Amino acid sequence: MKTAPHIVSVLLLLVLPCCKRAAPPEAKSVAEIEALAQRSRLAVPEHGIYSGAYADFGDHEDEVTLEKIEAFETLVGKHQAILASSSYWGEERFPVENMRLIARHNSVPLVFWSPWDRPYKEGLGPDKYSLRRIIAGEHDAYIDRWADGAKAHAAPIMVSFCNEMNGTWFPWSGSHYGAGNKIPGTDPVRFEGPEVFKQAWRHVVDRVRARGADNVLWVFHVMDFSLPNDTWNMAREFYPGPDYVDWIGFSLYGNQFVSDHEWAPFFGLIDWPYTEMTLLDPNKPIMLCEWGVGEFPKVGDKGGWIRDGFKLMSDEKKFPRLKAAVFWHERWQNSADEVDESTKENAGTYSDLRVNSSPGALDAYRNGVASPFFLAEPRWVPKAGK
Repeated sequence: MKTAPHIVSVLLLLVLPCCKRAAPPEAKSVAEIEALAQRSRLAVPEHGIYSGAYADFGDHEDEVTLEKIEAFETLVGKHQAILASSSYWGEERFPVENMRLIARHNSVPLVFWSPWDRPYKEGLGPDKYSLRRIIAGEHDAYIDRWADGAKAHAAPIMVSFCNEMNGTWFPWSGSHYGAGNKIPGTDPVRFEGPEVFKQAWRHVVDRVRARGADNVLWVFHVMDFSLPNDTWNMAREFYPGPDYVDWIGFSLYGNQFVSDHEWAPFFGLIDWPYTEMTLLDPNKPIMLCEWGVGEFPKVGDKGGWIRDGFKLMSDEKKFPRLKAAVFWHERWQNSADEVDESTKENAGTYSDLRVNSSPGALDAYRNGVASPFFLAEPRWVPKAGK
């Protein structure tokens, strides 16, 4: 990510008049959603990959509207099985309107549920929602309210809790909680930063489940390459265990800044991180929780990068467990006010990850996602006993 392209966004959707798509599935009523949720669960597709996107939902990533969803789907020519947005703890509420809108659209929400207080600025370190305070139970009342909202929603919700913890930019990063300090007496050696993270993860999951929100699917979501790239900061150190995770995944980003002088090909960004995910667990489905690249024609071809991405993701022999891919469709201006050093270095420049940043990029995306291998709608299987 930008380190993480989650905060400063500019809504600049260019809807081309030539871009048409088939009529979307008929919207479901709340009663239909609840009935479906009672008898069905989200399937992991045997073949194919769920197509998904973050469709530039505003500065806080939570301004989900039907207009923005349909504008993106018209742009790319395909309904989205997964729609991503955020739910920050600083808002102290369950985003019921967003979840209901996405479910009625016949899509599944992917929610970045982030223990973060305003101003939601990267690089500031832990705030009142620190992992240690979560473990201590100081926010149990909020967790319970959020869980109650999720349970009442009934339909499946994919939750990426504390994403990209193996970076340095978010307040829940392992580097803020003891990093690689070895815990005495542990064999094999365990490290303080990852252990604090795992305690917080398990605490939150246990409380949500205790409230009966069994429709929440937990997504363990790392950055493709750890920063710092040290043993203690590898994905395996943060993995809370198979009983606490439903999907595993990672963010995959190509060049995002004008200062990135060397072009990063798609294969080099997916090969090792995918392998790393398979080593965490032999069975869990894998998703690209975020993927995208900026428009920098002097350095590389964005359209070619996207074409390579779709081609590689479609290779079931090489990536058989890849079952979802969520494109990050956003443009933002890098600010000198940001704490993150990479953003300061690029102050005043734009990072344009939108699918329509150029005709070539849009053409590559539309042609790639048009394949029936990329699934436009969620699939359902009966719950046990239904």
